[in-house]
Amino acid sequence: MKQSIHSMTIHGLLVGGLATLAACTALAAGSDKSLVSWVCLANTSQQGGSALTVQSSDQFDGIVFGENSAGRWMAGSDFFKRSQGKQDANAAEHADAKTLVKLAVVYHGNRIVISRNDEPYASYEANNIDLLSSKNLMAVFGLRHQGAATGQTLQGSIEDARIYDRALNADDIKKLQPKIESPIKPYAWWTFEKGKETDRMGHFPVNNLFGGAHIENGRLVLGSNGAILIASSSKIDGNNVAALGAPPVPLGPAPIPAMPANPPPNWLTYHLIHPGPGGAFPGDPNCAFYWKGKYHLHYIYNHDGVNFAHVSSDDLVHWKWQPTTLTQRIIGHGMFSGTGFFTKEGQPAIIYHGWGSGRNQLAIAQDDKLETWGKSYPLEPKINPGQDGDKIANWDPDAWLDGDNYYALSGGSPGSGKPPTLFKSTDLKNWDYLGLFLDHDMPDVHQGEDVSCPNFFKIGDKYMLLCISHNLGCRYYLGEWKNEKFSPDFHARMTWNGKCFFAPESVLAKDGRRVMWAWLVDLPIEPSGVQSLPRELSLPKDGVLRIKPLKELESLRCDEKQQRDIAVKSDATTKLTKISGNTLELELTIKAPASQECGLDVLCDKDGANGLRVSYIPATKTLLVGNVDAPFELKPGEDLSLRIFIDKNLVEVFANERQAALTARRGYAPENTGISLFSKGADVTVKQLKSWNMKSIYAGQ
Repeated sequence: MKQSIHSMTIHGLLVGGLATLAACTALAAGSDKSLVSWVCLANTSQQGGSALTVQSSDQFDGIVFGENSAGRWMAGSDFFKRSQGKQDANAAEHADAKTLVKLAVVYHGNRIVISRNDEPYASYEANNIDLLSSKNLMAVFGLRHQGAATGQTLQGSIEDARIYDRALNADDIKKLQPKIESPIKPYAWWTFEKGKETDRMGHFPVNNLFGGAHIENGRLVLGSNGAILIASSSKIDGNNVAALGAPPVPLGPAPIPAMPANPPPNWLTYHLIHPGPGGAFPGDPNCAFYWKGKYHLHYIYNHDGVNFAHVSSDDLVHWKWQPTTLTQRIIGHGMFSGTGFFTKEGQPAIIYHGWGSGRNQLAIAQDDKLETWGKSYPLEPKINPGQDGDKIANWDPDAWLDGDNYYALSGGSPGSGKPPTLFKSTDLKNWDYLGLFLDHDMPDVHQGEDVSCPNFFKIGDKYMLLCISHNLGCRYYLGEWKNEKFSPDFHARMTWNGKCFFAPESVLAKDGRRVMWAWLVDLPIEPSGVQSLPRELSLPKDGVLRIKPLKELESLRCDEKQQRDIAVKSDATTKLTKISGNTLELELTIKAPASQECGLDVLCDKDGANGLRVSYIPATKTLLVGNVDAPFELKPGEDLSLRIFIDKNLVEVFANERQAALTARRGYAPENTGISLFSKGADVTVKQLKSWNMKSIYAGQ
């Protein structure tokens, strides 16, 4: 690699990063570790594969190529939590298909240092995690992590790979030679000699090759897209491999999720959660219907495979888990994001990404309970001469019926650079490729944002594309659907300061209301798989999207309390004495505020201090919820109307039906239930404040 690509300043920082590790020779507890791999890439245009990943459940660290910045190495991690932000300054890989490259990623305290061929490559700070202490550990070659799309695997060969349970310094790394024992004992070591894929140190006794991966001439050969090796510290079951080339194990339905009799006190009370078995990470809501008098919703969770949990409800508030029949081990591939729609005959149907199949899949319901489904089959479009089929990502899909035609939308997968594409059918079997779905993008959409978890529908006089980018979370487009293209004229986000509002899904209620949810990720809430409160979306004639909490949530209210005409003095705090709690709905109206900032603090201590702030700031035109700044502006003379939902340490806020934002306070402190009003720069009057305790949505709780 040409050193001239790096500036002298960056080079100095990287050398300094390695020098910091030079003194580290003793065993280190916690997050310290080193990943080393000698790899030969088949090409440098590939994206998103791994030369070595260590993974526990949904958390992983790995040596990943080209995922966020084409042609460049990076330290891959779950939701990029420990990945370098800007990577353009890192040198692009130039080695040809016959050249072996030595990569090392060292995790030392809160610093990550990457080297290539013993030369510094990148160095930066990150909050590292302890992976090697896990009892259920995997090492993955090819895929950046178990659970990633198999269309993004590393292609090439690996001669040697090692994991060390300490942070190696620069001298340690220089001494490492492939297939030669190092002075420092590795935690795991693969030499791929004599046709073996076995970890020589014994920490990963179960090693399995899939998708054409094989050992040849002392190397692990990942010759085709989808070739992988998964090594495990324990027996590999369907959760790891059923969709990766191994025949599915025939099983009955998976255990039905159920709330424990005595859930942990920090678990949320009136949000839909996943109580187990397994974890819902991802926990995307999917395939929602109103059918035969009941609402149905599915969401992703992991237990003996990547599955769809199934819940039903009479009112979109109180949910009951149904038998889990859409499972990876029954169907033969994992169940990743998709949506529900109705056929011409009025039957519920689902379209989803078949994880491990490399295709989007369809299935049609066979019973009114939505527990039995016809055999899934792939969407295989016809590509006509002159069409660029390489743009098809085969990623998160959506489908709908428009007149006599079905349309299916395939999202653009993260890191692939592929845009959303569109397909058309009259019978759900034979599909024509129509090309790109969007006829243009919007100027406020960042380059490289993917369109995942898409959901396309008519709202008011417009059409909405509800989706996410993996880097920035939930967002939406508004525009026209004409000539089999979506032409957007407006774009906005639904999450800020992070991406916690993620993977949206919507359904038409029985009275025609459009109701949506999103999976809440990267928040300190328990357990996994928490869904947001359902939101009603509407688009009146003024073209401004309305967002308000589901009307049926009012059925959870009890113990109403009310205060009127509360005078809040400028630069003062008014602690409420009659209203408090951490399982509440609040309805607050402040008379046309002229202050610099006004609102309230919730989850305060006994002195009414140290709370989580909810406020309106006119100068910045923002709704502040904790550390989240959502764009919002009152009209001249307009009152500020807030509806605030507090569920343990999670707070969701709706402002004047034109904006919504949420956050969660780190740590659940049951004693912190106080509420205080405040104003800065001018007095304000709280015309009305109502509160209700909120009942649990779970029977017997």
